[in-house]
Amino acid sequence: MKTVPSMPSARPESSLTALQAHIEEVFVGKPAVVRFSLVSLLAGGHLLIEDVPGVGKTTLALGLARSVGCSFQRIQFTSDLLPSDILGVSVLNAKTQEFDFHKGPIFNQIILADELNRATPRTQSALLESMNERQVTIENQTYALPAPFFVVGTQNPQEHHGTFPLPESQLDRFMMRLSIGYPDGEHEKIILSMGMDISAVRKREPACTPAELLKWMERSPQVAVSPVVDDYILALVQATRSAARVAVGVSPRGALWLRRAAQAYAMLEGRAYVTPDDIKALAVPVLAHRLIFTSEQISDLRLQSERMIRSLLEQVPVPL
Repeated sequence: MKTVPSMPSARPESSLTALQAHIEEVFVGKPAVVRFSLVSLLAGGHLLIEDVPGVGKTTLALGLARSVGCSFQRIQFTSDLLPSDILGVSVLNAKTQEFDFHKGPIFNQIILADELNRATPRTQSALLESMNERQVTIENQTYALPAPFFVVGTQNPQEHHGTFPLPESQLDRFMMRLSIGYPDGEHEKIILSMGMDISAVRKREPACTPAELLKWMERSPQVAVSPVVDDYILALVQATRSAARVAVGVSPRGALWLRRAAQAYAMLEGRAYVTPDDIKALAVPVLAHRLIFTSEQISDLRLQSERMIRSLLEQVPVPL
């Protein structure tokens, strides 16, 4: 009889459950958003949140950073922000007559790139190397970024004024795209009673250390993925490429991110193996923002792409 693989003896899931609960104490009423955010972090990806102002994007990013004991920096993106404002700049030292590199805010472990689509494409592209290579190159000198390194990008809905749509190459760097939405009445009442004291979130004691987080991140790729589940991932990805009204489907990077996300998701669930249900749970947040449609007259691209992925989930057979 085939045995089901079990987690290693030092079971991380209990601590990860405590970590999720720790974040939910400050980010109330959205457990799925917290869970998907943790999945992005544990899988070594980055997170894009698209929503209207005031729904708690900053609270989520800061609460996550404080819970894992990582350094945090919020960068407000505006139309006049320059790449050097993010990456840093070389300044002439009058004493040594040499240039000293002054690191920019990107040299923190968790970055909130707030209203990313309000910056010009040139400034947006400054994040590409940082997100993909975990390094910054200035004047032919390469500087490694700290580990862990996690970008939480936020953007306003595309119909808002003063926005520059993120190019496909930038969107593809984000493992997931989420929408927080408004809380229900019961949880909004709790939020009202809590107030808007962001300083209280900054003072919270962490639930784990960055070293412990890195160990979990190293453990995530060890979660088993059967060939049957890999075939299911490939079937979904290939279905996006031949779907009606889709000009460009999901890239191989998207398939890899879906696999990595499923491994982290399974670890959070306390399993050492990925199931097809994990893929179904993650398909929309991981794949939807990677679709490019043929028609430019679609009023809400986000909703259209999410509907497309859900439709394909119903069409592609689920392995038993």
